[in-house]
Amino acid sequence: MKFKITVFAFLFGMAITMAQQKKWTLEECIVHAEENNLSIALSELDFEEAKIGESDAFGNFLPNASGTITTSANTGLSFDPTTQEPVTTTILTANGGLSSNVNLFNGLRNINNLRRAKMNSLASQYRLDDLKDDIRLNVAFAYLNIISAKETLVTQKAQYAVTEQDIKRTAELVDAGVLPRGDLLEIEATAAGQEQQIVLTENQVIISKISLAQLLQITDYGNFDVAEIDIDVPKSEILIQTPKEIFAKALSFRNDIKFSESNVALAEQDLKISKGALLPTLVGFFNYNTRYSDQERFNNITGVLERESFSNQLWQNDGISYGVQLNVPIFNRFVNKNNIERSEINILRSELQLEQTKLQLETDINQSYVDVKSFAKAYEAAEKNLEATRLAYDYSKERYEVGLMNAFEFSQTQSRVDNAEADVIRTKYDYIFRIKVLEFYFGIPLSLN
Repeated sequence: MKFKITVFAFLFGMAITMAQQKKWTLEECIVHAEENNLSIALSELDFEEAKIGESDAFGNFLPNASGTITTSANTGLSFDPTTQEPVTTTILTANGGLSSNVNLFNGLRNINNLRRAKMNSLASQYRLDDLKDDIRLNVAFAYLNIISAKETLVTQKAQYAVTEQDIKRTAELVDAGVLPRGDLLEIEATAAGQEQQIVLTENQVIISKISLAQLLQITDYGNFDVAEIDIDVPKSEILIQTPKEIFAKALSFRNDIKFSESNVALAEQDLKISKGALLPTLVGFFNYNTRYSDQERFNNITGVLERESFSNQLWQNDGISYGVQLNVPIFNRFVNKNNIERSEINILRSELQLEQTKLQLETDINQSYVDVKSFAKAYEAAEKNLEATRLAYDYSKERYEVGLMNAFEFSQTQSRVDNAEADVIRTKYDYIFRIKVLEFYFGIPLSLN
């Protein structure tokens, strides 16, 4: 038994360790966010509610049915409901019935309501999918922020390691009397600044992880991490397309466009429902009633007072009624007229919203297109600047080591290299993200492969 417990504890511990060591890929993060993000969960509830609305609309085609039972006792003068004769005593009576009615015609509103309910479900689906699109982009942005911060941290630590070597070498030259002690202090100050930047970047890595974990509804921030991957600038052919071509493609599949289009269709359907209120309605009805009384009655055959049994009274005193009812709207204080005008205004509002959504999409695509090109140039310029500063650093280092440059000037050269490397990393991931955004507008799924 102890052996089984030990094995179970070992396996359980291994499972926890493996869970803690999980490194999330971008694809896994996106899938997890779609399944667990709170905003998506709320939108999914709206979609489920819209599906229930379909059931409500379908139910309007069916007849309703209800049953009633009433029991009462009266003392004093009252009327026996089974004979309609006055009695002066305590009388116990019971009434029961079933009723049903069904809409035979109501201005096609039931049909139009059912169509509207189906349209609303589709609109809710588009709204949910559009939210997922936004979450995917947010996850990708947060994911790249972590990768960028980690890469920056690796570079800073490598720079600090070089500075430590410079400190060691300078200290030896100072002890040998070749360099003044001020040069050592200058390099140590540079190292202190690099340490500070390392701490700040470590904090940035932590904050970036927390931001992504919150999108994924993961609360174990300490054990959350992303996969260690090397991301090169992708060779994307998206720039072969013009902004107009990307926009035309986006119009065919973007969920925000489909959602706005579905709102126009809903508004048009609401107008049909409002106009249906101007037409007559025809309702069919059916009622069944019966009653019971505990009063005794004189039997002409036997010549004695008798109380009819409960079951006999139910069928002896029952009755049915059925028929149809026609209602013709004549005047209802402009309610129908005003509802029609509101529906017409809502159609115009929905159409304008659709055009605004298209305009915003076109603006976003053009902005993303410009961003890709500008960040591509910024990344290219940053790489060239880094190459130049590294050459300048190597030259400065040679001059510093032979005493032709003081420590302050050398530290400034090193700082320029540090800044240039940081700019390369920043512009690289800015460029990658903008490419992914533009590809996303063109219908290419988010991926870092």
